[in-house]
Amino acid sequence: MEPTFHIGNLPVYGEAILSPMDGFSDLPFRAMARRLGSAMSYTEFVNAIDVVNVHPALERRLTYSQGERPITFQLFDDDPARLLEAALRLRERNPDIIDVNMGCSAKTVAGRGAGAGLLRQPAKVAQIFSSLSRELDIPVTGKMRLGWDEDNLNYLEIARIVQDNGGQLLAVHGRTKKQAYKGEANWEAIAEVKAALSIPVIGNGDVRSVADIARMRRFTGCDAVMIGRAAIGNPWIFAGLDREDVPAEQVRETMLAHLDAMLDFYGAERGLVLFRKHASRYISPFRLSTEQRQQLLTSETPGDFTALVDAFADEPVFA
Repeated sequence: MEPTFHIGNLPVYGEAILSPMDGFSDLPFRAMARRLGSAMSYTEFVNAIDVVNVHPALERRLTYSQGERPITFQLFDDDPARLLEAALRLRERNPDIIDVNMGCSAKTVAGRGAGAGLLRQPAKVAQIFSSLSRELDIPVTGKMRLGWDEDNLNYLEIARIVQDNGGQLLAVHGRTKKQAYKGEANWEAIAEVKAALSIPVIGNGDVRSVADIARMRRFTGCDAVMIGRAAIGNPWIFAGLDREDVPAEQVRETMLAHLDAMLDFYGAERGLVLFRKHASRYISPFRLSTEQRQQLLTSETPGDFTALVDAFADEPVFA
């Protein structure tokens, strides 16, 4: 089987990839997406300050399985020297790729000049990619937005800086920092970036169905497509299935397997609580009453949750 594309010398097989999402793309969800066909894995982003200070909460964010390779650790910060120190420390954990986040629009990140805030500092972007690419023996990549706002669309400048300073792949979310997740993604801008670069480009934004994967690739020429919010509650999109094509029994099996993985990873109490945000999306298409949804999403034990799922599965609403 021929690789879909290469990141440096690293082959990647597949055209759809689970996007890194804070609070969602943990090991249980990433591993499931990979089994269903996601081509590679990105961790939730990690703060370089936390890496340097050895924050205890980082351990879970950086835990990965060998079946996830190629595995990408995503970092954010506004300080090039600290980013390099953090990247060198993360290299000891044997990831395949280090990725620099230039897309997070959250005020706590972009407001301090990290994430999408880096887009306002092209010289700093050049410094970051130059130093990381020089000092690391694995590929350095980036994920970016189109600019700070509509009046500052500097995506082509930033894209060329990334490539010229050693970046070996660029993922492009077709929105500005100001847009956050509102409005429409600008696929034409992604196509411009792809045409301007020789390194692989991943398109991101408004891919909600299997047909959208092919449509974005056709429209932009991108090497692969990154899927975030649309994969929550529908990881089968990586297996070429839209949610309406997944039988209720398969939803049930996958949902309970995901819950088991969360319990194993986080422990019974925290695993169940953290799973609720996934459960609400898994059950959203079903014709459950408000009371039934409330019962499921406030279950106090995994056994209660499973018993309710089994009870509702026998009703016509769970179909």
